[in-house]
Amino acid sequence: MAYRLDLQYDGSDFHGWAKQPGLETVEGALETAFTILLRETPRLTVAGRTDTGVHARRQVVSLELPRGLGVAPLVRSLNSLTPPGLAVTGLCPMPGGFDARRDALARSYRYFIWRGAAADPFRRRFVWHVPGEIDFARLQAAAALVPGRHDFKAFTPTETEHILFARTVHACRWRCRGPLVWLEIEAQSFLRHMVRSLVGTMVEIAAGRSEPGSMAWLLEGAAREAAGPTAPPHGLFLWRIRYPAERGSGAA
Repeated sequence: MAYRLDLQYDGSDFHGWAKQPGLETVEGALETAFTILLRETPRLTVAGRTDTGVHARRQVVSLELPRGLGVAPLVRSLNSLTPPGLAVTGLCPMPGGFDARRDALARSYRYFIWRGAAADPFRRRFVWHVPGEIDFARLQAAAALVPGRHDFKAFTPTETEHILFARTVHACRWRCRGPLVWLEIEAQSFLRHMVRSLVGTMVEIAAGRSEPGSMAWLLEGAAREAAGPTAPPHGLFLWRIRYPAERGSGAA
């Protein structure tokens, strides 16, 4: 029977979602726990793969499990058998072959930056510390050019498995609360490192090293080296997966 698994994790100690031999990953930790509990390893389909060091506030996985399982005891057991940086927050049966990746309408990410003169020791695992002046108006001006359908070749590694680089971004904006600023971006799908490369480029613009208008021609398919650096992974969160109401169990 198809199930939906909801989870969140601090990516600091994980080498991303996808299992890798000899490395701690989110997929690997879940598979190990399921194998102990069920004596078999279900196939896990994730809504959005995350890289090493990237966090997930809300991640969704689809899988098939035997009928008649006690959901609440299984969730408690999964949480006792997985690392403390990972939490299973929900598990529910789904009708009609729910697929966490295919059924998603959109994915949203947030990237957090700390502008204080000194690093905040309580946020250091979850924000990129960029001391000095970041012109918030220039950040917003650059972000305003991103929504729509563009060629994001400049914002993904040159060596890539992607063949098509066009993506449609639904929303892209910066928010500010004192020294904390963060990017909110939503699209149906993203290229690898796309959000982090956008952030690194916008920070270059905010620092005055390039103009906000340069984002427009970068979005026409410029080469990767024309854009700014890739921001570090620890400021990035997979924030939300959006599904049609009939395919999800509430807001994800």
